[in-house]
Amino acid sequence: MRKFGNDMTKGSVPRHLFLLATPMLLANLLNLGYSFVNVLWVGRFLGTDAIGAITISIPVVFIYIGAATGATAATSILVSQFFGARNYRMVAKTVNTSFSLILILSALSCAGGILFADRMLQTLGTPETIYPMALSYLRISFLNIPFVFLTLLIKSILRGIGDSKTPLYFIIAGIALNAALDPLMIIGIGPVPAMGLNGAAWASLISSFVTLALCAAYLRRRGSMLAISRHLSIDANIVRLICRIGFPSIIQQSAVSIGMVTITSFVNTFGAAAIAGFGAAGRIDSMVYMPAQSMGAAVSIIAAQNMGAGRFDRVDCVFRWALLMTVCVTCFLSLFFVLIPDKLLSPFTSDSDVIAVGANYLRIIGPATVFFAVMYVSNGIINGSGHTIVTLIFALTAVWGIRVPLAAVLSKGDLGLSGIWISYDVAFFLMMCASLIWYKSGLWKKPVI
Repeated sequence: MRKFGNDMTKGSVPRHLFLLATPMLLANLLNLGYSFVNVLWVGRFLGTDAIGAITISIPVVFIYIGAATGATAATSILVSQFFGARNYRMVAKTVNTSFSLILILSALSCAGGILFADRMLQTLGTPETIYPMALSYLRISFLNIPFVFLTLLIKSILRGIGDSKTPLYFIIAGIALNAALDPLMIIGIGPVPAMGLNGAAWASLISSFVTLALCAAYLRRRGSMLAISRHLSIDANIVRLICRIGFPSIIQQSAVSIGMVTITSFVNTFGAAAIAGFGAAGRIDSMVYMPAQSMGAAVSIIAAQNMGAGRFDRVDCVFRWALLMTVCVTCFLSLFFVLIPDKLLSPFTSDSDVIAVGANYLRIIGPATVFFAVMYVSNGIINGSGHTIVTLIFALTAVWGIRVPLAAVLSKGDLGLSGIWISYDVAFFLMMCASLIWYKSGLWKKPVI
């Protein structure tokens, strides 16, 4: 068998964290950069209503993508632990079974999304001015679901064996193609007709298909244990483990996404400018969350490999180094939220009402980014051990026990939109405390596998 993946059960912990997290961070930043470009194209050529249509549609799609993210996270944890234990036969079984399951899940998600897209937008209270545009964009986006799901799975598998560089290359190719197609299909160039907002959705679908084709060809060419088999099968034991680890992650991701949709419905009541400001600011704060998310994913993979190898002593070291690195970066970036929020928003729009909403959001959400960073590191250890039910409980409590109810109450009073933003700070702080307490208890030292 060719040398494949990276053994992170020995060697420098900070070096492993840096080398694994950095490509993931770059990949996330590239995706965010593309979303910036996409919103800029849409905002400049199609106006505020088009930005609002995207802002409403994206959380709906993320409910489904959240489910896929949870399922692929389970695969990544299993692959990491089996890889750390040098059990390559089980790695191959996990990969084969995961592809079978994700094909079924993506087909059901695609069909259900297209059929019920109109009802979802109606439930959200989508303003009539942007409803037709949002509905058309959303239905095309659901056609893209199978390609996105399968690509997510391949990226998660590669990262599970410590290879985060290869997924980065595929992401670069996909984003480059998407960026080239966007203006071509939005405003129309040459023989290509102008498709408006639908053009952005079709551009994403085409680039996702090409990215998936490149990923699958790479795995087959390597002839590795990760190659997609022509005869997919389902192993009952692997399914049981994926369900045990992945189902809580699926529920967690979906619950968080539905919570985001609910929050968006609260924002909708304040008008189109509020929706646009929330959408633009949300893309900016995503940039500050990304270092923590990337580090949390790296922590989960490295911790899982070391647990599979029985190296629990190294897991504490992983936690300490990851915490130091992530908090320093997040604190630095969050300062810009407080100091120059208007300047951060100005590339997206010149509408003063939209900028005012976004700037207020960024100033209030600043402290929450640090709480989020600490939480993601400790959650990474917990998830790496396979105890995803624990982080599920944290997430459900934070979103549905704290953030949504608090936002509903505070937004009705004098605070208005500020009340919605404050709910983020409170929820992230309490979730951080709960995660740290569970990590310190040492219960993660009893892995699920």
